[in-house]
Amino acid sequence: MSWLGPAIKREYGKKQPFIPFGPFEIRLPFIHYRFEVADYTQGLIMCAVCLGIIPILTEYLGMPFEIAITIVILNGFLYLWHAHLGDPVVPGWITPAIPLLLLWLKTFPEGVPRLHALIAFEFELGLFSLILGATGLANRFVNLVPDALKAGILLGAGVAAVRLVFEKGGRFDSFPWTITIAIGFAFYILFSNHFKTLRSKHVSFKYLSDLGLMPALILAIFIAPLFGELPWPDIKWGFTVPQFTALFTQWTPFADRVGFPPMSMYLDAAPLVAATYIVLFGELIQADALIDEAREFRHGDENIHFDANRNNIIVGLRNITMSLIAPDASMCGPMWAAMQVVECERYKHGQEAMDSLFGGVGSFRWGTFTGYFFSPIVTLVKPILPIALSLTMLVQGYVAVRVGILKARTFNDLGVAGIVGAVLISRGAGYAFGVGIVLCLLIYGKDFFRKWQNYDKTKDPVFNSRIGGE
Repeated sequence: MSWLGPAIKREYGKKQPFIPFGPFEIRLPFIHYRFEVADYTQGLIMCAVCLGIIPILTEYLGMPFEIAITIVILNGFLYLWHAHLGDPVVPGWITPAIPLLLLWLKTFPEGVPRLHALIAFEFELGLFSLILGATGLANRFVNLVPDALKAGILLGAGVAAVRLVFEKGGRFDSFPWTITIAIGFAFYILFSNHFKTLRSKHVSFKYLSDLGLMPALILAIFIAPLFGELPWPDIKWGFTVPQFTALFTQWTPFADRVGFPPMSMYLDAAPLVAATYIVLFGELIQADALIDEAREFRHGDENIHFDANRNNIIVGLRNITMSLIAPDASMCGPMWAAMQVVECERYKHGQEAMDSLFGGVGSFRWGTFTGYFFSPIVTLVKPILPIALSLTMLVQGYVAVRVGILKARTFNDLGVAGIVGAVLISRGAGYAFGVGIVLCLLIYGKDFFRKWQNYDKTKDPVFNSRIGGE
């Protein structure tokens, strides 16, 4: 299900065609990748999730709705940079770090001081990411970290995502029927062996599968009002008109009433920047694992790899840009995990379903970007924003746990991963990283510095032993 194919065809096992540009690989729709209608259509509906940051911007920063949605639109434009500069991911927020940022922002008075804090934090986070990517240190971090620690971060992130939905007083308590039915339908389409059999036999099921999470969201639009958990949509016609001038002249460092933050604000933000990067680092690990898994499933018909350095450069440029022209509490993260999962699952179905992963993720982000401008789409999905966020969390949790377990190479890896995951959930990313390093040093000794991606687990004396005998 696609529109015009690329003018330049990819040779089997080679990279998708591109224009070299320094560390980037420029790809344009219809020329360097096939435009995927299924992913674009899904993006039109899933843009609703991106709009979920608007209430936070209005509550914490006092922004009017018109200014907040303008920020979402600008962030949506920057989302397009990844696929078109050579990064095969669906970019998104740094979701797990948002609560940390909001707690820190609350320590500052409302108004300009709080806005200064956000500007300083986002600029510093962007600069830190840019330096790591430009110097090549980002790739080294990903390659040097033991698989046990990677698995633990993924396990902890997965369980934490599920916990956000099911914790007492959380979203499941507010919308139990809608979440149960919608997520059950989504999991059946995405992961069920029975549905995969139906997909291979019937074209209609193939098209349904190509739409990813969108059918579950559409179902939620009807289920939620029928069970009295959410109102029916109040659809309005028209187009969103961005307020770029008002945003730039009233809410950025270049505005007379705002100005640039003092140096002390950047110093205050440093610890939070370090903690946030640990969360971001976990997403780099997850992106690398998801793309590796998808590539192997396609038997290498496309030479596609995740480059953490390139991703960090783009993430850094996005955060720096947003801090200067549209300060945003969602931050600019390396990956929207739930949608990356959906794209990789579609990619696994072969070249007919999705020619190139760049085409899938690029077309999806074109869909979200154009969706912001259509009032009927925005008002249609507005009531189910809590459901959309819950679905993304649960899909992200499912796959993070699955990939985390597969990332472990030995029984010792699984043990360390369990401890790291538990610490991550209970004490945060910083503690989890520290505990994981200590455990790996104690258990593996000098082997801590081995090339873990090339490690032969069959030579590990523990791997082939009985679990009960350990």
